[in-house]
Amino acid sequence: MLKLYGGARSRASIVHWYFEEIKVPYEFVKLDMQAGEHLQPAYLAINPFGKVPAIVDGDFILWESGAILLYLADKYSKTQLSPEERGVFSQWVLFANATLAPGIFEEKNREREMPRLLTPLNEIFSRQPFLLGNEFTVADVAVGSILNYIPMILKLDLSSYPAVLNYMKQLSERPAFQKSIGGKT
Repeated sequence: MLKLYGGARSRASIVHWYFEEIKVPYEFVKLDMQAGEHLQPAYLAINPFGKVPAIVDGDFILWESGAILLYLADKYSKTQLSPEERGVFSQWVLFANATLAPGIFEEKNREREMPRLLTPLNEIFSRQPFLLGNEFTVADVAVGSILNYIPMILKLDLSSYPAVLNYMKQLSERPAFQKSIGGKT
């Protein structure tokens, strides 16, 4: 059985959300980050950097939330992904982790980056319900998790981005979201 390693209030909740969406059985191994369990030799053998999340799928080990999301999307997709589809998923997952999260959560970047990031997203969501159109995908888990962390962590006024707010609300009402990020795991 797949194992997901994570801690309370970590990016493991993003992977947890996707597991719930795709309905793949897994075991959650909760590490006590305060006690330093993520820095013990047993976990460092899984991720030598001591960061979470990580998964163990048989003999295969993978860490970094974005890489895990892409692996799961590829492995459990009902249809084989073309290189172009895989590229688009990668684009959005990498955008979420490398561009959106630092632009929003790093205070020194926020004032400049927030409008540059949220204005195009607002335009996308004013035309369609999900990032890639009418279908919920792994891209929505990656971007939607970062967006839905905003009200949990920061008290930012997002009223200038009504389509983004509607998207966030729509995602937060999904049962899989409620079992994971909405439960603040």
